[in-house]
Amino acid sequence: MTAPDWYGRGLQHIWLPYTQMKTTPAPLAVARTHGTRIVLEDRRELIDGIASWWTAVHGYNHPHIVQAVQAQAALMPHVMLGGLVHAQALTLAARLCAILPAKLERVFFCESGSVAVEVAMKMATQYWLNRNIRGRTKFLAFQGGYHGDTIATMAVCDPDEGMHALFKGLLPEQHVIALPRDDESIAAFDAFLERHAHELAGILVEPLVQGAGGMLFHDEHVLRRLRAAADRYELLLIFDEIFTGFGRTASMFACDAPAIAPDIVTLGKALTGGAAPLAATVATAKVFDAFWSDDPAHALMHGPTFMGHALGCAAANASLDLFERENRLLQANEIAVKLTHGLGPCLALKGVRDVRVRGAIGVVELEHIGDLNALKRRLLAEGVWVRPFRNIVYLTPALTIGDDDLMRLTAAVAKVIAAVGD
Repeated sequence: MTAPDWYGRGLQHIWLPYTQMKTTPAPLAVARTHGTRIVLEDRRELIDGIASWWTAVHGYNHPHIVQAVQAQAALMPHVMLGGLVHAQALTLAARLCAILPAKLERVFFCESGSVAVEVAMKMATQYWLNRNIRGRTKFLAFQGGYHGDTIATMAVCDPDEGMHALFKGLLPEQHVIALPRDDESIAAFDAFLERHAHELAGILVEPLVQGAGGMLFHDEHVLRRLRAAADRYELLLIFDEIFTGFGRTASMFACDAPAIAPDIVTLGKALTGGAAPLAATVATAKVFDAFWSDDPAHALMHGPTFMGHALGCAAANASLDLFERENRLLQANEIAVKLTHGLGPCLALKGVRDVRVRGAIGVVELEHIGDLNALKRRLLAEGVWVRPFRNIVYLTPALTIGDDDLMRLTAAVAKVIAAVGD
């Protein structure tokens, strides 16, 4: 089928993400979406195995979310949050605080996950400045972590394994060490804090799963250790739940366990069910109280133009309706069982290093992927949309995916990996 006119004209001017434009195959032209399917302009239909970077937890075009956005668009697509508020933003803020751990009670909205993490870092730094404590301007983050592509967030990603090694000279220097998982890394973690706690504003971690840094898993014991250390040294603990929030790990949030609740949490991606860009940074009263002052200089001087975007907040409120009405967490647990069954046999394949599953996340880690584009083409030929990176083939489907589509996804991954290993 001939490509549509808009494709040829626009492709000469678009700059695509994470892409060497000279050598990467041309992107696929999408006509529409429905459920867990992507329909291409050439009429091929792909099963989406990654829910558009983990956002479309209820599948595409969910009628309840579509209706909510349409109704809001007719009333008010957007109004600035500077001096004004609206029902969707205030309703969403209250609803988020009601389902997060009890002490998280102040919501700052923005447009993207990277900015949400930047806001969290800014909050943590100013928290100390407002208390007239100087020198706490650094952050402790962890190897294998990924927190975004903006300048401050690049600085707290893994500097060696991540995507941002090129910018080492530009980025502010932060501390990135191994997560305290075993005796050696626990000892190193404790020794680091003994030396450097006085210069830290906070500890930043992706709880339970480090996503784009390699789909690396850890357990609640690690998070309890971080919480205890933050309390011992009076540091702020920040959880980046851009990936893990809203059912992805089979609990609503990774921070649901009371013993590990953070001082600040960032949310995004699935916040709107994949329908609109929106993110949030949510802080405890302890953090907010450091900004509550008669001194204007103690205010958080940050204000994204489209923060609290009414259409995005409407989509997010509709998404929360669906979590309340339909048992998405049960679905995530059921997906975990099926991912384990479908991907487990890959462990016996040549070149496979590990297979792991947590909630609605399935990962096949290879020794290496020689030709990433060739692997993508083979998956595409199986009728699935899966986007491997580095040495990782992963599935993060919509929580509403049907059994047949999920089985086709896992079978396609197993078939392609077996063929690559031959």
